[in-house]
Amino acid sequence: MSERIESYAPGSFCWAELATSDVESARKFYGEMFGWTVVEYPTPAGPYLIFQAQGNHAAAARPAGPGMPPHWGVYFSTADADASAARVAPLGGKVVDGPSDVMEAGRMAVVQDPAGVFFSLWQPGRHIGATHGGLLNRVCWAELNTTDPAGSLAFYTSLFGWKTRPDTGLDAAAYIEWINNGKPFSGMLPMRGEGWKGVPSRWAVYVSVADCDERTARARQLGAAVRVPPTDIPNVGRFSLITDAQGAAISLLALTAMPAPAAA
Repeated sequence: MSERIESYAPGSFCWAELATSDVESARKFYGEMFGWTVVEYPTPAGPYLIFQAQGNHAAAARPAGPGMPPHWGVYFSTADADASAARVAPLGGKVVDGPSDVMEAGRMAVVQDPAGVFFSLWQPGRHIGATHGGLLNRVCWAELNTTDPAGSLAFYTSLFGWKTRPDTGLDAAAYIEWINNGKPFSGMLPMRGEGWKGVPSRWAVYVSVADCDERTARARQLGAAVRVPPTDIPNVGRFSLITDAQGAAISLLALTAMPAPAAA
């Protein structure tokens, strides 16, 4: 039985949106991967797809803009998009677009953090973000991969009031959880070492699955490339990293214990 999310506390990860060079391919791939169905809305830029799971909103896809590589983007909820956007530049970031109304759905701004990583602010109207709160086939985690963990820490904690786990020893931490409204809902992976050389900082997303190995094999059959094979995360679960046929990266995660959505 599906659980429906009704609201998000300000600062929560609330929505994931795929920018793709082939909307129809995305419709088929993610439908096959996660059982998502689609509600389509026409826009001047092309079709906007709302992916649904058990009748609830799970994520979205839209055409990528000119010169934009396919990627998954993230939105964070705010009570006031204008006030949040006004704080971005003083903290070292940049407002790229907006704030502006998206009809009656809400109000948004596209911004960059001090390292140039894009994300969006979302002030909900009729659309709060993802409403699918089921255990499986949910965009369950967002993760900041960054070459500047100290700068990212200062920026995001100031902008959203996030806390961290651990709350000390962050200089040497291999992984940091972001805490909002008392709950872990997202993470930060410091990109240290030669293995990350040339890899840009970015926000990444994870989708919950029942069996990481089986879904990874299915992704390969559907034309995806496996960038990180199924790998155990001690005390967490098992994950893999794939890129769809257009090159957008997304991780699959079979958790030992599934966290609840960061709703209000």
